[in-house]
Amino acid sequence: MKKFFIFLAAVVLSCGLLSCSSDDDDPDTVKKVVDMLADPEPIQLTDAQKQFANDNNTFTLNFLKTVNETDRSGKSFIYSPLSITYVLGMVNAASTGETEKELEQTLGFHEGGIQAVNDYCKKLIEGLPKVDRKVKLSIANALFVNKNKATLKSEYQKDMQTYYNAEVKNLDFNSSSTLKTINGWAQEKTNNMIPTILDRIDPDVVTYLLNAIYFKANWNKKFDPDNTKTETFTTPNGTKQLPLMHQNVLINYMKNETYSSVLIPYDNSYWSIMVYLPEKGKTADDIINTFNPSNDIKAMSPCQVDLKLPRFETNSDTQNMKDGLIGLLEKMGIRRVFDSELAEIPNMCNTSVFISMMRQKAGIKVNEEGTETAVVTLGSGYASWAGPGGYEILKADFHANCPFVYVIRERSSNVILSVGKYTGM
Repeated sequence: MKKFFIFLAAVVLSCGLLSCSSDDDDPDTVKKVVDMLADPEPIQLTDAQKQFANDNNTFTLNFLKTVNETDRSGKSFIYSPLSITYVLGMVNAASTGETEKELEQTLGFHEGGIQAVNDYCKKLIEGLPKVDRKVKLSIANALFVNKNKATLKSEYQKDMQTYYNAEVKNLDFNSSSTLKTINGWAQEKTNNMIPTILDRIDPDVVTYLLNAIYFKANWNKKFDPDNTKTETFTTPNGTKQLPLMHQNVLINYMKNETYSSVLIPYDNSYWSIMVYLPEKGKTADDIINTFNPSNDIKAMSPCQVDLKLPRFETNSDTQNMKDGLIGLLEKMGIRRVFDSELAEIPNMCNTSVFISMMRQKAGIKVNEEGTETAVVTLGSGYASWAGPGGYEILKADFHANCPFVYVIRERSSNVILSVGKYTGM
């Protein structure tokens, strides 16, 4: 019989800007033009790691498409596939054979091998928090081991601490204090944004694996609350009144037949949010099915934009979708790691394991100050006993008054932290 481990992802993101396009004249247009153009300092990735980042972004966009196809409720959502990558990276480090192959191919590592994946994850853990000192970013990992059921292999534990900076604790899963310990870890690592990640402890679980990502940044130029006005927002089910922040900005912008997009920087502009608005006759779903942030950035140019972005909050939970997070990942090609008979994860514990449950909870808050995001991914398993100038500045309106898509990313490494869709619902 195989024992399982479960991981859940809880994501909370709060953003200060987002918008939908309109060419209507606004008598209250903000006159001051704020310069948001700036170049970041790069994180030092090797050529192979740059390819990993690009291809892992493909996993992120495929995840977004799969979520969007599965969740037909019309509600807003926000997720962080990067957090999923970290937990599955820790699982991959103990995997072999076809299980390792499936994980690496689907995550975008193309059979790069465990060592290369570990090195890449370590580089992001150490490098991303240093890219912009004004941005608060932490990436934390942990393994909580059921001391009554299993023992981590020494080499695996060493690798988790070396490459993932993972905290390892042996706990009594029959004790009520274990639930408090794990939820307390999530709460601490997310600055209280995610107070709980588990409702109960399964005493038969071998190990809980967790990843937490906390991100907090101010906008490069904050919005003036006095310019925030209540306006009409079109949802999939009609219209509603929402507070739209307003600012006239000099910013990178692009437009094609399907959508327009702006890149809005945080603090020193190393981190940014790309916001996508559908063109007339198109929808947010059309954006998700066609957009590519890496290509879109190359198509951008400085533009004076009349920017309106809703102040809003969204919460998401994959448990509310059919087949949950495991079902989503199975559709994307990761299957063996969830199968008690086929999973090949012999190098984690003194017994083999498989993933039996996964979950991601997420949230985002958008306001005039900036963005705060937090992600917790937890897994548990059972074991088996067997610069402007020299060009003409264009002008455009970018008004977030209908459903839109957004991506939070670090520009120099091209790493995507989170993706979402806001519908007003």
